[in-house]
Amino acid sequence: MKLITAFIKDFKLDEVTLALNEIERLAGMTVQEVRGHGRTRGKETHIYQEPVSDFVKKVRIDLYVQDDIAEQVVDTLQKSAHTGLMGDGKIYVQSVDEAVRISSNERGEKAL
Repeated sequence: MKLITAFIKDFKLDEVTLALNEIERLAGMTVQEVRGHGRTRGKETHIYQEPVSDFVKKVRIDLYVQDDIAEQVVDTLQKSAHTGLMGDGKIYVQSVDEAVRISSNERGEKAL
């Protein structure tokens, strides 16, 4: 199992969600509004305004998936969140040792 965490621009959420919903065996996702910065420290330059803080609004998406669809999920995230501009975001993939569904005590991939 894998945990895929993506940080994307907030206005891309609808497009990303629609694209992810096309993946058949995707069980679900968690979405949070977050603020942070990467290498550029959030200093995106705007024509008419100076940056107010180092933190930029982003959306964090967490997905727990089976190993065999992890690459498809990453590709879908990358393509649907891409704008070609600075600050498009990041995707992280981590291994998950165990999952347990509290209501039924199912374990492993069955718990997803």
